[in-house]
Amino acid sequence: MFRGSVVALVTPFKQDFSIDFDAYARLIEFQIENGTHGIVPCGCTGEAATLSHDEQKAIIKYCVERVAGRVAVVAGTGSNNTKEALNLTAYAKEVGADAALLITPYYNKPTAAGLIAHYTLIAEKTGIPIMLYNVPGRTGTKISPETIAQLSKVAHIVSVKEACGSVEQVTDILSLCDINVMSGDDSLTLPMMAVGARGVVSVAANVVPDRVAAMCNVFDEGDIEGARKIHYELAPLVKALFVETNPMPVKAILAAMGMIENVLRLPLTPMLPEKFRSIEPVIGALAVS
Repeated sequence: MFRGSVVALVTPFKQDFSIDFDAYARLIEFQIENGTHGIVPCGCTGEAATLSHDEQKAIIKYCVERVAGRVAVVAGTGSNNTKEALNLTAYAKEVGADAALLITPYYNKPTAAGLIAHYTLIAEKTGIPIMLYNVPGRTGTKISPETIAQLSKVAHIVSVKEACGSVEQVTDILSLCDINVMSGDDSLTLPMMAVGARGVVSVAANVVPDRVAAMCNVFDEGDIEGARKIHYELAPLVKALFVETNPMPVKAILAAMGMIENVLRLPLTPMLPEKFRSIEPVIGALAVS
């Protein structure tokens, strides 16, 4: 389940800021038609922080039903409130999600003991496969390799999305345990796979799902040179996707592709025009404008 290209799917909004489920259906079909191995609804790229819990549940349920078993659905169900994360994760299991992605509790800055208690309780209460999400740049808390190794012994905690920006972190984790690791940084997918990661939870796959999936596939087939070639082809896009806060650039590009409206919920706003102009050559080169 946790391998290859798993897209961190954007949440499309209408001009009135309500969820655009018609556009969401288009995005899901675009992903599946182009070889994506899995879909994450309601992650950071999906603006989960500005969704109500009812909206989050509606999106997860819709995604599971639309995907209909064709690829894995890994529902974003994390929170800085353990009770809320438990509720969302239990709901994801109830509606048929294949797994849950749980970000480290943000703002609270829990200790290792708190992280272990948080994830263990949710894993034991729900019984759904859990992917830890380690992204200290957004949460202020980093899960150490030693803590990940301890959590890997808990039933149902089976994977970690590593977005620390460090290949050494992946090396240290896999030196201590055999938990599945997925890159959480598009720019580091290939280096992380070289030391043992199995794929990526990808922002870039929103735009070029076929290329991200192909890079993972050819690497798995042993074609390292082919994977490296795609890595360098993707590099300008990956850089463009983070010239402003994610998902501002990816939503702008998807809007240019005619897939969604370029609408974000405050406090995020559409890209500044001058910033968008700076990435237009990248869009043109990818033939997506």
